[in-house]
Amino acid sequence: MANFLSTFECKLDAKGRLVLPAKFKAALPEVNGAELILNMDKSGCVEIHPAADFQRRIMSKISGLDEFDPKAKLLRRALMSRVSEVELDGVGRILVSKKVLEHAGIEREALLVGVGKYIEMWNPERFHATQNDLSEEEEAELIAKYLSNE
Repeated sequence: MANFLSTFECKLDAKGRLVLPAKFKAALPEVNGAELILNMDKSGCVEIHPAADFQRRIMSKISGLDEFDPKAKLLRRALMSRVSEVELDGVGRILVSKKVLEHAGIEREALLVGVGKYIEMWNPERFHATQNDLSEEEEAELIAKYLSNE
């Protein structure tokens, strides 16, 4: 499983292509490492997942939703309409569609944030604005709740 760490400032070219940083390329799994899934997250960023990992962790759960439950169908449709597949080209770039860039508010500059199993692509200003969403006290409480050994 991939382990993406660090934050990188990146520029997109005029065609909307983004060069994945070497550290992130190196963290991609060997099998189907060139295939990635872009997910337009509700928070305003774009998640970048290795395709095999996305299939195993997320698609398997979505596929398991009850096909006859109207609410489950709405959820499946909502989730799947925000997803697109891309491939790394020979130079290590991905072509990001205009729809995806507009969702994230990205024009020429993007911030790539490694968050463990996947990468988040942000408009730099939007990302920095979200960093105020969690106070130091709230962060400490969440660390104690989710990351402590007790």
